[in-house]
Amino acid sequence: MKNFVYSQPTEIVFGAGTHQEIGQRLEPIARRVLLVYGGHSAQKSGLLDRVRRSLEASGIHWRELGGIQPNPRLAPVEAGIDLVRRENLEGLLAVGGGSVIDTAKAIAAGAPYPGEVWDFFCGKATPQQCLPVVTLLTIPAAGSEASDSCVLTREQDDRPIKKGFHTPLIRPRLSILDPTLTYTLPAYQTAAGGVDIMAHVLERYFTQEADVDLSDRLCEAVLRTVIAHLPRALEQPDDYSARAQLMWAGTLAHNDLLSAGRIGDWASHAIAHQPSALYDMTHGAALAIVLPAWMKYVYRHDVARFARFAVRVWGVEDDFSAPEKTALEGIRRTEAFFASLGLPTCFSHTDIPYSSFGKMADLATANGSQTIGHFAELTRDDVYEIYHLAL
Repeated sequence: MKNFVYSQPTEIVFGAGTHQEIGQRLEPIARRVLLVYGGHSAQKSGLLDRVRRSLEASGIHWRELGGIQPNPRLAPVEAGIDLVRRENLEGLLAVGGGSVIDTAKAIAAGAPYPGEVWDFFCGKATPQQCLPVVTLLTIPAAGSEASDSCVLTREQDDRPIKKGFHTPLIRPRLSILDPTLTYTLPAYQTAAGGVDIMAHVLERYFTQEADVDLSDRLCEAVLRTVIAHLPRALEQPDDYSARAQLMWAGTLAHNDLLSAGRIGDWASHAIAHQPSALYDMTHGAALAIVLPAWMKYVYRHDVARFARFAVRVWGVEDDFSAPEKTALEGIRRTEAFFASLGLPTCFSHTDIPYSSFGKMADLATANGSQTIGHFAELTRDDVYEIYHLAL
């Protein structure tokens, strides 16, 4: 186990009806805020009106930035930064899922910075200060409500670039998690969100670090929880217990508790980001395709860990005489589970052409100048082969 420092300053307010407390919870943090939200669902459901009434009752001044799309873009962030500066706003309130929250985080980091906010994403600068971010989560998936990360897409010519950055400064100050707000999520969004949660755990689970039994078992518990409750939420969307388990699992999957003492892989995310950037593919759906292919490509780097994953997470009977057989059965069950959710598990189930694999491999590895992954270090050619394996 590696040495580590763990800090989780995000206050979590969890439970049914807690979204109605947003005004009183926000008031001690910031009294002039930019309200950031997505499309029509928050408005149609009446959630935004309830949020506005709560802000008004608490004497909070706000301006709004709506229309944030999945796979969030740079342009709305730049517009938000201008609005925050012009209106002298003190904080960000994100009402939505990961795309909305990441947009708010980027605005919060960019508003005090004299340069271009994209500098943070391409490594030219590191944020030195950040406005406080408060979130009202509506989609359990990205884990952005308690993470130190932020991902955006910069659209340019025919090669959009999707990049992220990390800093503890952008961890939300407060996040309200009300599972009842997820009842009306479309089934596809619920399923893709569940895979995103599992992917955040799997990226940490597959590590070269030894002697991490405690965090291994924490990872396995979160994975088993999603596997048990995601089908229930799809079958009965207003099942509070299932929705609550998924919402809390999404936070635990990406608040760095499961990272303690270990180095994760993160190649699957780098590979999955490219179809999302180029073809606007839902992030969780891209991961449902990439993860099984990545597993098939790299499992021989540590057959024992993949066999342990199969036994502890999927309940595969351990064949001590043939650990590779056990490992492969775990991979097969992972892929079958994703398919059972109604998600694609190969690119032939999508409109993404084989001819794009080379471009996506270039983007994932900076035209072959960088390797990705820590469990298994992958070159540009490796990434291309994984895309091909996922065909």
